[in-house]
Amino acid sequence: MASNTEAQGSMFDTVKLLLALLVLLAGIAGFYYFSEGSLLYRVLGLLAMVGVAIGISVTTEKGRLLIGFLGLARTEVRKMVWSTRAETMQTTLMVFILVVILAIFLWFVDMLLGAGVKALLSVGG
Repeated sequence: MASNTEAQGSMFDTVKLLLALLVLLAGIAGFYYFSEGSLLYRVLGLLAMVGVAIGISVTTEKGRLLIGFLGLARTEVRKMVWSTRAETMQTTLMVFILVVILAIFLWFVDMLLGAGVKALLSVGG
């Protein structure tokens, strides 16, 4: 009996998601159908249709799960500790210095390998 109820709920959720998709497609079609009208009214109408589609899709089980997930993600973002300006500047300076040192090292290795290849090629000639 419980599986029958879940199947009906799932079917009803599918119907609601399809309805939300149709509302969204109708909003997009209306945006282009009224192309001679004011852009402001067309955008506002499209945004209203998007809002209705979101409202319909939030009433489904997947929509409620998504809203719960977004709430938890927001809580986790609030827990983050951001670095200070001084820490960011120090880290950036260290990265810049290491990149310059590595560039000089690779240039030196390239010079040595080039000189070695030149020496090998000049021996045979």
